[in-house]
Amino acid sequence: MTVKSLIYGHRGVPVKFPENSLAGFAYAISQGIDGLEFDVHLTKDQVPVIMHDETIDRTTNGQGEIAAYRYQELRQFRLTNGEPVPALAELLQLVSGEPVRLNLEFKTDRHYYQGIERIVLRLVHQTDLVYPVVFSSFNLRSLERGYRIDANQKYAFLSAARIGDPEGFCAAEHLEGLHLEHYQAMRHVSERVWTVDDPDAMRQLFDHQVSAVITNNFELAQDVRAEV
Repeated sequence: MTVKSLIYGHRGVPVKFPENSLAGFAYAISQGIDGLEFDVHLTKDQVPVIMHDETIDRTTNGQGEIAAYRYQELRQFRLTNGEPVPALAELLQLVSGEPVRLNLEFKTDRHYYQGIERIVLRLVHQTDLVYPVVFSSFNLRSLERGYRIDANQKYAFLSAARIGDPEGFCAAEHLEGLHLEHYQAMRHVSERVWTVDDPDAMRQLFDHQVSAVITNNFELAQDVRAEV
């Protein structure tokens, strides 16, 4: 049976819009993207916000760590398109009722935000989503905490390394999938590969029928998938 690999926009559509911007997410949804991948941190007053880095230096006109700012203080800074740093609640409102999947990464591998799993899961539960969210992290402890809070969600471990016995590892850690920087042959485990922008690499992954390809250029990936 042929399985159609899904295409996730890595931080939205970085080739056209600032990464992790509402404008990028909205454009991707309007163009029929399968899923959106994005990163979540907590502000000083524990508001979940969407940004890749622990600091705002690279992607806004401000400086400093996200955890050092209260939400309203953080909102004074702007992405390159003039948008403020988006709150998770804003993205959830945008996707509510839309046929788009979400891959939410707990950005807790360098800075752990106390209580982030419970806060994020509560927001997700309050949203009318068409598909279950896939929660991923490089921090296995974050995924364990999420599972203890809600065992019915999908949890996936992020890794750049090869995983020995992926099926056994996922079963032991209550994981639905693995999000890898490479392809690994595996069965009964969802495999989403990041970050794939080369057409030839995309073709190989679509041929392997991985669960999803995570890319900066989802429109290119859509064209390649259509050819395959």
